[in-house]
Amino acid sequence: MRRVLITGMSGTGKSSVVRELVARGYKAIDTDDGWCEPVADGRQRWRVDAIRDLLSTEDAAVLFVAGCEENQVELHPWFDHIVLLSAPVEVLVERVARRTDNPYGKAPEEFRRFLDDVEFVEPRLRAVATHEVRTTVPLDEVVTTLLRLVDA
Repeated sequence: MRRVLITGMSGTGKSSVVRELVARGYKAIDTDDGWCEPVADGRQRWRVDAIRDLLSTEDAAVLFVAGCEENQVELHPWFDHIVLLSAPVEVLVERVARRTDNPYGKAPEEFRRFLDDVEFVEPRLRAVATHEVRTTVPLDEVVTTLLRLVDA
């Protein structure tokens, strides 16, 4: 089984990509859906043991796991591909403000943290990514490009 991490800043479209992958018949997990636990500073982190168990399961040709938490680096060696989804900060700001299914980034403190993450975390993700996909094109194109890059 090939394992693909889909990562990126808030607003890049990770959840939308997961929904589209599932609709196309792929096994795809959004780590925001029960795979994280809160930490004292208001952020969250991956439940590493649970995700390690998920990555150990051999029930699909390809497993897509989407998320972006500081401790994901512990599991980077488990992935065959790390795909960074990205978009210009202006686009991310607009998407975070517009979305209704995730409140992250709407409070002033979270918004500042979000902007800091784009400036400081995204370059780190780019450095470890095996591929980068810009999400300023239609979702269908993003997913088709992703599938081509990971040979799925």
